[in-house]
Amino acid sequence: MTKHAAARPVEIRDTLRQMLAVLQQERHALAGLDLDMIMGCASNKADLCGTLADVDTALVDEECRGLLDSARRLNEANRKVRNLIAANVSSRLDALTGNSQLYKASAQVHRLRTA
Repeated sequence: MTKHAAARPVEIRDTLRQMLAVLQQERHALAGLDLDMIMGCASNKADLCGTLADVDTALVDEECRGLLDSARRLNEANRKVRNLIAANVSSRLDALTGNSQLYKASAQVHRLRTA
């Protein structure tokens, strides 16, 4: 399917199934820290979101709602993993530099309050 809006329930279901497949790929890419695959998944998700952007909600049937719910849950799980990876990278960078961003933020807030 192209970047055009899905016009029929069967096209919407097909797009949602593709989205689930991409989200599963992203999950595996995150687990393997495969940056190229992660970026490819991000691009694919953006394309699929473009296809779904103008879908008439009247065309969303019960099966589509189930697929949407599954996609939402998987995307949320992937988001949490991405955030954990980002937090781990930040803490490692802080450890290497001997700086703590939390300490810096607290010190800035304290200075603002006392100024």
